[in-house]
Amino acid sequence: MFDPVLLRTFLAVAETGSFTRAGQRLQLSQPTVSQHVRRLETQAGRILIDRDTRQVRLTDNGDAMAGFARSILAAHASAESYFSGKAMRGRLRFGAADDFTMTQLPRILRDFRALHPQLNLELTVGQSGALHRRLGSGQLDLIFIKQTPGSDEGTRVSTDQMVWMALDGIQLGPDEPVPLVSYQDPSMSRQMAIDALESAGRTWRITCNTREVNGVLSAVRAGLGVAVFPRTLIPGDLVKVSNRLGLPEIGDVDFTLIANPHSAADPVDALSSAIMGRTLVH
Repeated sequence: MFDPVLLRTFLAVAETGSFTRAGQRLQLSQPTVSQHVRRLETQAGRILIDRDTRQVRLTDNGDAMAGFARSILAAHASAESYFSGKAMRGRLRFGAADDFTMTQLPRILRDFRALHPQLNLELTVGQSGALHRRLGSGQLDLIFIKQTPGSDEGTRVSTDQMVWMALDGIQLGPDEPVPLVSYQDPSMSRQMAIDALESAGRTWRITCNTREVNGVLSAVRAGLGVAVFPRTLIPGDLVKVSNRLGLPEIGDVDFTLIANPHSAADPVDALSSAIMGRTLVH
């Protein structure tokens, strides 16, 4: 039987990629974190983490243990909630920007549902602006969206750089109109792209209008043009082309959680903590 304390420490290392950050998350010293991981490796009889001077990476056995650890800890928490009578019930209406589906968010939601099986989680995926309007009209309890930096609304989870993304090998002359793949208006990334191009004196033309991230990615993969996209979310078969094509800088974007103040606080706080406590992108 694996000790839940050791599993929790191991997951913190796996999710942060650092013994130091794992200790900070769990309020443990780094030697204690290292000791917990070594004890878990002894229990498992396997090496779970490759350690070198630059980074911490999971072995194949470590990847397997991470999956088991999440299931074991979720089962522990569910049993504790059930028998203590504190299990959360009701409904939580959650909205997420569609490009976040390419992060660890689906796994976070899966683990959250396992941890709170009596809570009805309803997911809406869409563009940030539309989700924000639905929150304001009371149709959602919590949203996870992209916002321009500096907003005092909500809780910032992380900040990313918006860059130009395209198919590797795309060519574009300095005087050619920039072929732009974009979400339909209104769209924050669309407006950021147009503002940057016009500020730089570059002409542009829309080659694809789409409502969802899969449409953006399909058009870019087809070589129809370039798109503005969060740097850390660029898929492996596409590349950043900002510098190579001489395109103007776009700026940063905040990934932000915003809660409906009229919604039940406990479910909102629980999901917010689950998202805040996990690394979205590996």
